Amino acid sequence: MSHISGDIFTIHPAEMSLADLREIYQTPHQIKLSESAYPGIEQARKTVENIIADGRTVYGINTGFGLLANTSIPDDQLEQLQTNLVLSHSTGVGKDITDDVVRLIYALKISSLSQGHSGIRPATLKAFLDFINAGLVVCIPEKGSVGASGDLAPLAHMTAALMGEGYVKYKGKKIPAKQALKKADLTPITLGAKEGLAFLNGTQVSTALALAGLFQTEDIFAAAVVAGAMSIDALMGSVAPFDARIHAARRQPGQMAVAPKYLELLAGSEIMSAHTDCAKVQDPYSLRCQPQVMGACLDIINNAARTLHIEANAVTDNPLIFENGDVISGGNFHAEPVAFAADTLALAICEIAALSERRLATLTDPHMSGLPAFLVKDSGVNSGFMIAQVTAAALVSENKSLAHPTSVDSIPTSANQEDHVSMATFGARRLGDMAENSANTVAIELLAAAQGLDLRAPKKTSKTLEKIHKKIRSKVPYYDQDRYFSPDIEAITTLVRAGAFSSHVMDILPSGTSS
Repeated sequence: MSHISGDIFTIHPAEMSLADLREIYQTPHQIKLSESAYPGIEQARKTVENIIADGRTVYGINTGFGLLANTSIPDDQLEQLQTNLVLSHSTGVGKDITDDVVRLIYALKISSLSQGHSGIRPATLKAFLDFINAGLVVCIPEKGSVGASGDLAPLAHMTAALMGEGYVKYKGKKIPAKQALKKADLTPITLGAKEGLAFLNGTQVSTALALAGLFQTEDIFAAAVVAGAMSIDALMGSVAPFDARIHAARRQPGQMAVAPKYLELLAGSEIMSAHTDCAKVQDPYSLRCQPQVMGACLDIINNAARTLHIEANAVTDNPLIFENGDVISGGNFHAEPVAFAADTLALAICEIAALSERRLATLTDPHMSGLPAFLVKDSGVNSGFMIAQVTAAALVSENKSLAHPTSVDSIPTSANQEDHVSMATFGARRLGDMAENSANTVAIELLAAAQGLDLRAPKKTSKTLEKIHKKIRSKVPYYDQDRYFSPDIEAITTLVRAGAFSSHVMDILPSGTSS
């Protein structure tokens, strides 16, 4: 199993857990490859060298690529072939992929190349590890991959930096790769036969982006469960809909897993006990149906996590080398599984925020909440949470458009040789924008629910929610009159992004249950 010892993260190929991957995403580490991986790497490389020595023609080793796959390349041009491949494929545009995602790309590519199917030289892999451990973060443009034949353009930018081409961040500053290598006392690598293709083929960029989306979704999910429990108390809602018998009767696993979390968060609330005999019969769906909606979201998150965990440990370049010397060309580089996982995560991200915004709207409506209009005293003079709810509505509506599935789109490339593509890279990348929208929406609900609990004083909520309320109030004071509101939202969104509420439900989330 991959593990951390001090500041060193040791990769055991094909054995990285979701918890491992989350750790790499969140925290920079020195990367080491398990020594047990090297015999397989050496054997695969020997197969490549034997093919060249025997004068056999094999795709990816001594041929052109794509439509040019039938073109044989002389032995004395094989290094130039790999160099040309990397440089010509470095066509990405747009903003640079964030450092945390680049760290994931590195780890996924190391794991894939180290499983004895890629034919890379051990020395080349060690040079890649030295590059990573020197703190060099490649500036990879985020746009330019269709998620089939691998994430060609972004992985070409990553590989080009090893060769001294393009740009990297060194000690936080963006500088030419050749200059950064010199500062780090490293030498640009020259790729051997098949190595450029092994680096460029693969779903590592799509998968890393989707994993980032998964981890962000987990934190938003957790914050939304907490916010939902706070809103129940602030709105003097009922806990009857969270009775385990209801959820056992339906048998949906996510629903059965999440319903008890609300009861745990609300246990011992004075507010709850004060209205047990009230005349209200039913709460709005955004309160009452939280286990059903959030449970369905949890099921989607778990399903996507399963796919992404498998893909993170997979070998997805082409062609693949096997122990008996066979070199087989297939299509593991096609990122359709990642595209589907990203599309379903988009649904969860969208619905988590949609439900949150509806609870927020209920909190701000005096006819529904029994609280002052827009959660502020002297409403009229003060607008309170009026426009904060409008912001949430705008964000939720934007997510509806972003949630459109990308996997149903395809456009032929490479002169129709690559005639169906996954669009996984964009599908995964847009999860970041959606997650940011949802994090802000849930943050606004947390602020509103905290305000609602303040307005229920002197009755108190549960001890657990009191602690969460204090955490919110340590960042944002009670809203007694109108003030510049945006910093309040950003302060709590920062908590959501940081997973400050995740401990309350992490045991039912994929990266909290994996080992």
